[in-house]
Amino acid sequence: MAQASRAAGRGPRHRLLPPVLAWIVANLLTWAVAEASVAGDGSRVRYWSTGGRSRWDSAHYLSIAETGYEMFRCRDRYPDFPDVVCGNVAWFPGYPMSVRAVSATGLSYELSAAVVTEAALLGVFAVLWWLLGARLTPATGLTLAVGTVFPGGVYFHALFPISTATLALLVCVAGVRRGAWAVAAAGGFASAACHPVGAVAAGMLLLSALFAWRGDTWPVRCAKAGSAAAVSGCGVLWATWLMWQATGRWDAYETIQQSSYGQGGVHQPFDAMAAAYRFPFKDWYTPEGHLPWLVRHALDAHRTQLWLDTAYVLLVLATVLALLVRRRGLDPGEWAAAVLTAAVFLVPFLAGAEMSWYRNHAQMFVGLLLVARMPRWVQLPLLACCAAQYALLGAMFFAGVLV
Repeated sequence: MAQASRAAGRGPRHRLLPPVLAWIVANLLTWAVAEASVAGDGSRVRYWSTGGRSRWDSAHYLSIAETGYEMFRCRDRYPDFPDVVCGNVAWFPGYPMSVRAVSATGLSYELSAAVVTEAALLGVFAVLWWLLGARLTPATGLTLAVGTVFPGGVYFHALFPISTATLALLVCVAGVRRGAWAVAAAGGFASAACHPVGAVAAGMLLLSALFAWRGDTWPVRCAKAGSAAAVSGCGVLWATWLMWQATGRWDAYETIQQSSYGQGGVHQPFDAMAAAYRFPFKDWYTPEGHLPWLVRHALDAHRTQLWLDTAYVLLVLATVLALLVRRRGLDPGEWAAAVLTAAVFLVPFLAGAEMSWYRNHAQMFVGLLLVARMPRWVQLPLLACCAAQYALLGAMFFAGVLV
């Protein structure tokens, strides 16, 4: 009796152990990549500092957290700059507002950003673990392992909103699986507020009438799907409203994207993929001094990243097809994860984001729900490929080659 009581008490703690270990392992592996790399100025990478995790866009997120939004003509402040629009209205508010909230504790904005990032990543592993059934098996263990070295996952540790947006997408998937409208809608809102790519949650929720809310009549299913999608879309409206308050323009985001980044409108996705593949990162940002072996072999790692991301999406879709052919079926959460994975892959190319797609694609993490359904002979090679690519893209990040 006493032994049974002790076992029951240990149960919840033991169930929490795998995601916590995955989070620790992810940090240790990323630290190892940082140690094998070199910073852009040739110095040693300081992974456990906020500076080692900060890149170009990090400064914009921190400025939003500290002072809010702004937009201005670049030449008004920098006479030698091209005559384009400058400011921070190209970045969404979910992450910086979370940073602002944490900074109220007295922490610096930089440290607050790191805390939000890592706390969100821990949440990512915890929600994934719950979606996998919170039971350690070879399939779920391998799935968590892939998560620790997920393609583009180095940005889960950076001062970027990738981990917060991914957590929100997973919460949205969890809500769809449970049939919890409020949870799904809240996750969709948060994902859209954190990152433009997160707005794909609205599209998935709209389609959820086809595969979720199965206990309801069709009119109720459509009402739940439509209203959840509408709430999710409000995340974008909130971002737009904050930008309008600061700049007086409802189109502030679209203006800076078109003026400074040439990303207005919808692009032909295959042309955008080709441009992303050819993008000469190493010609733009090459580290100084002697380069370690890993960095020397990682300067074009965005190209192998695109191949791996494409293979990953195809594997997820092939798994869906195989399950349907074998009549094993998918639950609502798996359908949601499959739709989101395909959408997250395509949206950066539709937007022409040739310099940022590799980090946006890290939000395809939600597709790991389908990786757990893959056979072992697929999971193991996928883990090996992800681990190798994680080291290469991580070296590009720490060396300052990526933005």
